[in-house]
Amino acid sequence: MDLTNSVALVTGANRGLGRHFAAQLLERGAKVYAAARDPETVDLPGAIPLRLDITDADAVEHAAKIAADVTLLINNAGTSTGQPLIGGDPGLIRLEMETHYFGTLAVTRAFAPVIEANGGGAILNVLSVLSWWHPAGVGAYSGAKAAAWALSNAVRDELAPRGITVSALHVGYMDTDMAAHVPADQKTDPAIVAALALDGVAAGVPEILADDVTRGVKAGLSAGPR
Repeated sequence: MDLTNSVALVTGANRGLGRHFAAQLLERGAKVYAAARDPETVDLPGAIPLRLDITDADAVEHAAKIAADVTLLINNAGTSTGQPLIGGDPGLIRLEMETHYFGTLAVTRAFAPVIEANGGGAILNVLSVLSWWHPAGVGAYSGAKAAAWALSNAVRDELAPRGITVSALHVGYMDTDMAAHVPADQKTDPAIVAALALDGVAAGVPEILADDVTRGVKAGLSAGPR
């Protein structure tokens, strides 16, 4: 996909990795809708702020009507509640699934017809190394990301005949607010991750592995659970 002439919508574009996606797409010559629950928090010159809560069906439908020229969708918005599955808060566990799975699915369903009508394009789903590795302490997040991985694989086959490629980005800790508690030497620069991911989308790569930890976990999936 030629990103230079693309029209992109990035969810969760007001900070962290999403802001890097929006900024780098602008640098590559794309038109960018920077979506956030509060569009006033979008401070990126050149981007078009767009109000969007991906867990709100009406907001998703409204966004698809406003951004009717989109050819590239980046499903980046997410949450991390740090909940285990047995001892965790049921409401927060449900929030993880509502955001990472049902929210991503809702935005994808809303924008797939838009992208198809505009001649085809691409979708990038921001996932995690925890799509495959499921520590007990973050069971809610891991479960939701695993579901989003399955979603990505299923919709890839469904949307291919409609001229839409689907890529999934898997990455470990990044230097963002969500990983503020993690030591700096264990985190990857989100600007590097964004650049790698956009290159992968341009090349039509189905799975983009952003760091050594992620590549190692992926390589070990054929081994036993331990």
